[in-house]
Amino acid sequence: MMKEIASLAPIQPGPIQPSAPKAVDNNDFSKLLGEVVNQVEQSQVKADQAVQDLNTGKAENLHEVMISLEEADISMRFMVQVRNKAVEAYQEVMRMQV
Repeated sequence: MMKEIASLAPIQPGPIQPSAPKAVDNNDFSKLLGEVVNQVEQSQVKADQAVQDLNTGKAENLHEVMISLEEADISMRFMVQVRNKAVEAYQEVMRMQV
């Protein structure tokens, strides 16, 4: 066992480059939020299509349809919670006395 450990080559660390602090861009947050909303919408569309396929007989596996429905449900619930937290944060900021 000690022979195997000794045969391992030592790890050579790479050069460490200090990174400058990244400037916060408000557009980054809005883009991220827009992408998340689009993903939630796509999961909803996928679930709707899966249900239509099941109704028309195109989908043979009920489990896949149920999984897509649950994914859409979970993503929508997550989005609602994010919205609730954003509203709470906004209300808290508005209550602050300047």
